[in-house]
Amino acid sequence: MPRKLDLRSGTPVWSAYRSPSVPTGRLTRDIKTDVLVVGMGISGAMMAEALTRNGLSVVCIDRRGPLKGSTAATTALVQFEIDQPLIKLSRMLGVEAARQAWRRSRLALVNLQGRIAELDIRCRAASSPSLYLAGTVLGASDLRMEAEARKHAGIGASYLPREMLRAEFGIDRAGAILSQDNLALDPRKLTSGLLLQALQRKARCYAPAEARAIEDDRSGVTVATSQGPAIRARHLVLTTGYELLDCVPAQAHSIISTWAIATPPQPRKIWPRAAMVWEASDPYLYFRTTADGRVICGGEDEDFTDEQKRNALISRKATVLAKKLVQVFPKIDAAVEFAWTGSFGSTATGLPIIGTLPQHPRVHAVMGYGGNGITFSQIASELVSTSIAGKEDADAALFAFKV
Repeated sequence: MPRKLDLRSGTPVWSAYRSPSVPTGRLTRDIKTDVLVVGMGISGAMMAEALTRNGLSVVCIDRRGPLKGSTAATTALVQFEIDQPLIKLSRMLGVEAARQAWRRSRLALVNLQGRIAELDIRCRAASSPSLYLAGTVLGASDLRMEAEARKHAGIGASYLPREMLRAEFGIDRAGAILSQDNLALDPRKLTSGLLLQALQRKARCYAPAEARAIEDDRSGVTVATSQGPAIRARHLVLTTGYELLDCVPAQAHSIISTWAIATPPQPRKIWPRAAMVWEASDPYLYFRTTADGRVICGGEDEDFTDEQKRNALISRKATVLAKKLVQVFPKIDAAVEFAWTGSFGSTATGLPIIGTLPQHPRVHAVMGYGGNGITFSQIASELVSTSIAGKEDADAALFAFKV
């Protein structure tokens, strides 16, 4: 049985933009397939596209329908920069493992950009620099060390002292790290585009269809659904976001509540190069712009899962976020046109957990995405599709479930 959550509330900014609809069918009889993907958000869409690209037959199910879970609530700062700074992750995992995790994240973003271009998915994707501002977690001297650590790992980073940060971006902070080639996009359009590509390759999508029970053996997995029919697959991939099925171990995975706002379009007031901005603080604050010049501001995260409490805080959190936005960018009109809240999964390292479940070699799961959900979804699609193909990804152990 899945652990059900009210994944989001309020009105996400993406509702202002139309995305292509994804046709689904009704599950009326028992079926068989190579791979069953549970979940039709961004993770499931990337997985379905990767698996069908490899020539496998794929069935996707979702208890709500395509794009109706957490995907619509993401603010879609698609960054290779992991929530856990490299200098801190090195102390947790060791220097080389931490460097490799960062390098794999960087590669995943390059691969995603290439996939969007190759498939001609029109999701308003645009390359964007990123500013990581000094804050309560890392001060100016820490950011200097972080920039050096990234350079030693082969990842480009430039440290900007206060004077340069103020001159180039109009931001008055003690310092910042400037990174290049992150990605801003519309997550609903990307998800639709990937699912539609999978459907063109004969994938089958059913909704509403909910996985109720799982039985696996050496040859495959049988999933009973709430609609009655069962699905038999050689492999099962769980991309259910933060609604974990009972068979998935929690493994230091926690659920965090977060809030976000979006302003009216104001392209003439946007700061230089429309850089993504985020703080080395806890709770941290982040900003990005949309293609038509809105400002999205998010953060104020809190470590609880009470949906009613989370939803009741939307108005107050929106006011706080708007005030913080103006403190960083005084010229921005911080009027709140959209305000919403959601839940996301987090791990102590900031890395996702991806791989086969312990004792269940034909059941694969992905979880713990933190603030890098879309980038980590790309990594998941690469690792899992490689595993199902009977091959080994050199980085699989970095993200695997711990036995």
